[in-house]
Amino acid sequence: MVRIKEGEKVVVCVCGMAGCGKSTLAKRLAKKYRLKYLSGGNALKALALELGYKPGGRGWWETEEGRRFLQQRMGNPDFDKRVDEKLIEWAEQGNVVFDSWTMPWLLKDGFKIWLEASPKVRVKRIAKRDGISPEKAMEALREKDKKTQVIYKNLYGFDLGEDLSPFHLILDVNELNAEEVFRVISMTLECLYIKKT
Repeated sequence: MVRIKEGEKVVVCVCGMAGCGKSTLAKRLAKKYRLKYLSGGNALKALALELGYKPGGRGWWETEEGRRFLQQRMGNPDFDKRVDEKLIEWAEQGNVVFDSWTMPWLLKDGFKIWLEASPKVRVKRIAKRDGISPEKAMEALREKDKKTQVIYKNLYGFDLGEDLSPFHLILDVNELNAEEVFRVISMTLECLYIKKT
């Protein structure tokens, strides 16, 4: 385990389109550096639960119910604003790793990472993760990408997946496995951002 220097307020944001490996990376970074892991997606699932949906485990967003909730979100930006306000509160406390599509744009501080993966690679990962056909994964991914981009463009004015200006590091993960991504990001954080004891 790496110990972060006492008094440091570490905030790491991991971002990328669905299926790029951002959740896997963020959880591993949180464990390695003893930080809290927070997911915008998990917070949205909690809201979905309050509204009577039954958000299951991984891959719920690609289900029919997950897609219905996505459609409902498009008509009510308050869902996302409530989640983001809570995430910003947690960021101010520090010592957190975010798996979030909005925090890189909404936070001034922190180290922001974009994982770049092609649609082909993302479809392959989602199909394997969720046990669905590549065709079904592609259909779900296209719909999710498009609607998510519209939500955040309307809500905050940024172009998810196109505007990479907030990021300190952009890593092409198409030819890397999860372990290689983790090692590259860990090394970069320790060289550029995290002060260790």
